[in-house]
Amino acid sequence: MDRHDIALIGFGGVNRAFAQIVHDRGERLADELGFALRIVAITDLRLGSVMQSDGIDLAAVFAMQADDTFAGWRGGAAVPQNDYVIRHTTADIVVEATFTNPLDGEPGISHVRTALESGKSVVTTNKGPVALASGELNRIAATHGVFFAYEGSVMSGTPVLRFAAETLKGLRVTEVQGILNGTSNYVLGRMENGLSLDAAVAEAQQLGYAEADPTADIGGSDVQLKVVILANEILGADITPADVTCEGIVGVTPEDIARAAAEGARWKLIGSARRDETGAVVASVRPVALAATHPLAGVSGATNAVSFDTDLLGTVTVSGPGAGRVETAYALLSDIIAIDAAQHAPIEVGS
Repeated sequence: MDRHDIALIGFGGVNRAFAQIVHDRGERLADELGFALRIVAITDLRLGSVMQSDGIDLAAVFAMQADDTFAGWRGGAAVPQNDYVIRHTTADIVVEATFTNPLDGEPGISHVRTALESGKSVVTTNKGPVALASGELNRIAATHGVFFAYEGSVMSGTPVLRFAAETLKGLRVTEVQGILNGTSNYVLGRMENGLSLDAAVAEAQQLGYAEADPTADIGGSDVQLKVVILANEILGADITPADVTCEGIVGVTPEDIARAAAEGARWKLIGSARRDETGAVVASVRPVALAATHPLAGVSGATNAVSFDTDLLGTVTVSGPGAGRVETAYALLSDIIAIDAAQHAPIEVGS
């Protein structure tokens, strides 16, 4: 049976959940997919790094305590050594899930570039490298005969990019708009129930929906990066975050919420990209009071959704989890499945 050897760069919630899937469902997953998965490298800010070409004992990794490191392990070190591991691991696929600065996409961009230039395919859930450098990184991947996949960069495990590329093939998509941040959507929903913005954010933090610093969520910058990805991937644009006007939900007042409710409308933070009459792509992030008939108006809680305006089908909407460790880990798995399928696609021979 074929096998993919995997290097996990970053071992936070998402990559740890992915490793748990590999550990718990290994043989069953191999039978279902037709190929096996083996983790041969891990890096982590706290644990350090380890490379074992014959496969890492994941049960032993999960049993590590808070003050443990990989220093005493075969092939282990007390520091992450991300660049070294990416260059020297025997893995054929690198799973990049480190923290990325949304302003410059680092260190994610450098990790992805190094892996691709080393002849390794990459899957990532990081928005930064995709929003800021997908064109360059895809060109590098093509040059080296490998793959760069990033389904989880927009809606976690909900396959919006692959849905558009494969299921909507043959349609002309003129606009994409969506609820792309579960935290802001949850907060707006709780404000409909009478909570203040601060109280709703605090509740979202307690439930794990919002980070300790919720600025990227309620300020709109998280959605801004996702809009760039959607515009470039689906509308064929070539925009950057600077091209996306951005307004978060901090200016939405309880009075705004009450007024909209009286009119049968609901406030949502909407990220959108559309082609105008000149063919240019116009993109924005802003709070909008949607009429009850709008396909996104009924999307509640931490759920995400994207609507595609098409020429033949009208509006097509996809909704699903936009966050969650296991859900995002599934996006990584779906990208690996897609890479395996691409590697085994029949080669067309010219006559």
